[in-house]
Amino acid sequence: MIKNSKPKFNLIKLIFCVLITEGAGIIGSIFTMPSVRTWYQTLIKPSFNPPSWVFGPVWTILFLLMGIALYLVWTKKNDLFWFWIQLFLNVLWSIFFFGLHSPLLAFYEIVFLWIAIIITIVKFWSYNKTAGILLIPYFLWVSFASFLNLTIAQIN
Repeated sequence: MIKNSKPKFNLIKLIFCVLITEGAGIIGSIFTMPSVRTWYQTLIKPSFNPPSWVFGPVWTILFLLMGIALYLVWTKKNDLFWFWIQLFLNVLWSIFFFGLHSPLLAFYEIVFLWIAIIITIVKFWSYNKTAGILLIPYFLWVSFASFLNLTIAQIN
């Protein structure tokens, strides 16, 4: 009997993966929300800074895509080290920028996040091309956020 190597769809595992990534977003928002209407409003921001209301929907979608990518790779490969590193660094950025009110420290940290995302994309791509593609919008957003973060650190 030939065994089918294609894994079966597992809705519970998919939901679990999305809850993990969205949960990271919720943890980050615990540090973000108190500062958005207070400290963050006092910062000088560049003209290309998006309105505050954009960040919530964008991050919700990006965490959803990360969760789906995690599911696609988890079903095929259990090498998730860099995924967990980038997810941890993602939360850590919120702590540094919003929790500690330190755009400069957050910028140094986001460089490591950016590198971890690249490594995660490369690894995920090698396991499941779709999973790698799903992380590209995240990479692009963090690239933009890195430039925004650096600019805020420089002008404040």
